[in-house]
Amino acid sequence: MRFAVGSATSAIRRGRGLVIDARFGDYTRDRTERLALELAALQPEVLVTQGGAARQAEHLVPAIPTAFVFSGDPVVAGFATSLARPGRHLTGVCLLSLELVGKRKEILKEMVPKLSRVAIIANPDHPGESGELGASRAAAERLGVRVSYYPIRNPAELEAALSEVVASRAEGAVVFPDSLTNTRRSMLATFFLKNRIPSAAGWAPYAESGFLVSYGPDLLAAYRRLAYFVDRIIKGAKPADLPIEMPSTIEMVINRRTATALNVSLPSTIALRANRVID
Repeated sequence: MRFAVGSATSAIRRGRGLVIDARFGDYTRDRTERLALELAALQPEVLVTQGGAARQAEHLVPAIPTAFVFSGDPVVAGFATSLARPGRHLTGVCLLSLELVGKRKEILKEMVPKLSRVAIIANPDHPGESGELGASRAAAERLGVRVSYYPIRNPAELEAALSEVVASRAEGAVVFPDSLTNTRRSMLATFFLKNRIPSAAGWAPYAESGFLVSYGPDLLAAYRRLAYFVDRIIKGAKPADLPIEMPSTIEMVINRRTATALNVSLPSTIALRANRVID
């Protein structure tokens, strides 16, 4: 039995009749497409992808059943008819949950009660971004917080956006997680700390890198869940009939070092709810 992993650490493991061929696309579209074709030539029973590699798999290797972890909306991205019945050759775990978006604003406001102006940094080309932005604005309105939106599609636009965030005197920042901001999360954390801007994001690695707080899916649990889809597909199930799942485990991670540096007091209600506090 053979299955291929796209956008994962390069490794090949053999045992119990199972062969894993792994490649990593370095978040580069051309490289990811090339590797997808390379993996397809190995004729795996299942292709496992992360992030945008799922979209490449839809167009380049439509004959191979695919299990994915995807941070955007697979319906908006065009490779699933619906979450309940994907309808094509891909299924897996979707990390985007609009119910979590407003909660990040609430947590940031609870930690910084005087917060009145928040910058949102997001990639408008990321599938589902418009829905996430709408949910963010609705949450901000409920909290009495003004929102400034900074669309970024590449590193140059990100650099320009950060300059505008400072010029606007933003009192907080929310960064939507995707490959662009994820690979630059340490730089972003350093920037926000230097400019004394409390920051929030959706994945724990952002808080681990120095963001004040993260609230969102447990990434490790989501990737572990992929084993379920691989097992079902290997045993004959069709991806088209396997519902795409939403995150089942949500975690809040607080960086106490960042809070101390920003002179942000951690309310007991936040500290007690946190899954992890980084000291």
